[in-house]
Amino acid sequence: MTDRRTLLGLPLAAVLPALPPRRAAAQAPATVAAAANVKPAIEELAAQFERAGGGPLRLVFGSSGNFVAQILQGAPFHLFVSADEETVFRVAAAGRTLGGAADRGRVYALGRLALLAPRGSPLPVDGELRGLGEALRDGRVQRLAIANPEHAPYGQRAREALQHAGLWDLARPRLVIGENVSQAVQFALSGSAQGGLVAYSLTLVPAVAAAGTAAVVPASFHAPLAQRLVLLAEAPPTVRAFHDYLLAPAAQPVWQRHGYAPPPG
Repeated sequence: MTDRRTLLGLPLAAVLPALPPRRAAAQAPATVAAAANVKPAIEELAAQFERAGGGPLRLVFGSSGNFVAQILQGAPFHLFVSADEETVFRVAAAGRTLGGAADRGRVYALGRLALLAPRGSPLPVDGELRGLGEALRDGRVQRLAIANPEHAPYGQRAREALQHAGLWDLARPRLVIGENVSQAVQFALSGSAQGGLVAYSLTLVPAVAAAGTAAVVPASFHAPLAQRLVLLAEAPPTVRAFHDYLLAPAAQPVWQRHGYAPPPG
């Protein structure tokens, strides 16, 4: 029988050397604000963490840019798992991280952008966006979903990819804007659009994979999606342990299974 203290092939002590007792976790609500694109991976890792005795966690998902505004206004979050780096740098510059302005967090994974279309869509799916260009020009694609580029990192990268392909001006009047990348996926598959530029990680979710077809956009089409996390002021011990757990080498197979590349170095 597998040792219940073993997780992801490593002894629990090797991954979480200083887990707090459960009553300490109960006294300090442990809240994680995480970008919408990491929802499947974070939910899996959090469940494993809790089964290993790591204490309960409260997970909140949304747009990284919106989370920055909430954190700066004093929202009671303890760990910020962003979809990019700039949002974490803004939180650090405001002195809201556990280590103050000098604490700029760490990269936990590299994200990828993907073109997604529902099955039966007139949108040809190729990562270089050639089919998208043709479908925009001949009118087969009237609506294209992306996350809001004003505050969602995957929306910003979608805009950059369209600009790289010379399609931004053609696509802009046809965009359907999601509040975050999860909503953009919903729009892409629900009939509100013929497809969308979304997080590759979300196209691997079984329900999404069954309903659509996706292709990864070349990384050269946009700025890197280096995804960074950081502990926030007054983070309780449970969240500190979860922070370390997300960065542990043993967590990397989970991140990679959900469509992320390991951080550089």
